[in-house]
Amino acid sequence: MSQFLDTLAERVLIYDGAMGTNIQNYQLSAEDYGGQSTEGCNEYLVLTKPGVIEEIHTGFLEAGCDVIETDS
Repeated sequence: MSQFLDTLAERVLIYDGAMGTNIQNYQLSAEDYGGQSTEGCNEYLVLTKPGVIEEIHTGFLEAGCDVIETDS
């Protein structure tokens, strides 16, 4: 936590982008979400499609983000 605060005292930190919008770009099916009961529950994708979440987060980091928030 102190490293975060030290860096924040020195400069502006850039947070990640719109997770939901990026997930929508994948046009996932109900099966991708784990079935009809969890369709559209983006937080559930960490269990059913972790590669999608990792790919989105990697893109944020490659774009220069300093901080990545969870998808849940």
